[in-house]
Amino acid sequence: MGSSQQSGSFGDPQQISSDNVNGLCLAISSSLFIGSSFIIKKKGLQKAAASGLRAGSGGYSYLMEPLWWAGMITMIVGEIANFAAYAFAPAVLVTPLGALSIIISAALAHIILGEKLHIFGIVGCVLCVVGSTTIVLHAPQERQIESVKELWDLATEPAFLLYATLVIVAVVVIIVQYAPKYGQTHIIAYVGVCSLVGSIGVMSVQALGIALKLTFSGTNQLLYPQTWVFAVVVVTCVFTQMNYLNKALDTFNTALVSPIYYVTFTSLTIVASVIMFKDWNGQTATQIITELCGFVTILSGTFLLHKTKDLVEVSSPTAFMRYPKYDGGGGSSEEGIPLKNRESMR
Repeated sequence: MGSSQQSGSFGDPQQISSDNVNGLCLAISSSLFIGSSFIIKKKGLQKAAASGLRAGSGGYSYLMEPLWWAGMITMIVGEIANFAAYAFAPAVLVTPLGALSIIISAALAHIILGEKLHIFGIVGCVLCVVGSTTIVLHAPQERQIESVKELWDLATEPAFLLYATLVIVAVVVIIVQYAPKYGQTHIIAYVGVCSLVGSIGVMSVQALGIALKLTFSGTNQLLYPQTWVFAVVVVTCVFTQMNYLNKALDTFNTALVSPIYYVTFTSLTIVASVIMFKDWNGQTATQIITELCGFVTILSGTFLLHKTKDLVEVSSPTAFMRYPKYDGGGGSSEEGIPLKNRESMR
């Protein structure tokens, strides 16, 4: 079987796959573009706010700001690169590398926007890099696919059909039963829908990307109805994710949504990929455990990065206090009141 040829890792020089290298380069470039786009868009929002109503107050003056559109275009380029990465490398390699965009965004915010990066934030960046490197060095090779029909066969195997069925049932139950009651108080309701749907979406993105890669190489896959089924699933999943991610961001703090979404989405995507593409077939237990350790290291770094945003905000003279703090007189100060205003109230 071909699995013995596909089981090598980057740690074995004789087994290095050019497809994995291409996927790695695309994933890193995607993180560069997406991480940079956050900063460019924020600069555009700041310029637009100086001459009109802020976006946070319901204004749309940023739509007339070229810098904001430059950020949007940069993000679109990054998403296209991310889409292409799935055509070359397995999701086990590509998806966790999304954490690099957080590092790039934090570093550029420190340099360009003057947002201070706490020492623990720097440690978080280092952990993300170490974890990413660990995964890259032990990532499985991309499965060799000759036709979209092979992808369809993988997607319709009993194991993945069971996973997809469980995901659909869970999403329907959350949307119908739990989200209306607990969506405003339990973040996992909205984020759970995004992550569950996203794991199926990434599998479809990978299938569609491989189909397009085969088409561009001379084997037209657009003639097969399976290609268009994957395309419909991608569009459906993307719109569902966007809808419920916006709900989560509108209801909860971004610093809370981002790490929880990253953890659940990436974990479920890896599970889906292992089931559908059998990424771990042929790999040794050591390689699999090392990849999982790399993933946990990335999660730890991401957690530190987001938690230290609170530390920076608390130390800032104009920031909002996220948690009740005790003042010098032994009482607790009011949560959510700017420190400057608090001084004037005394």
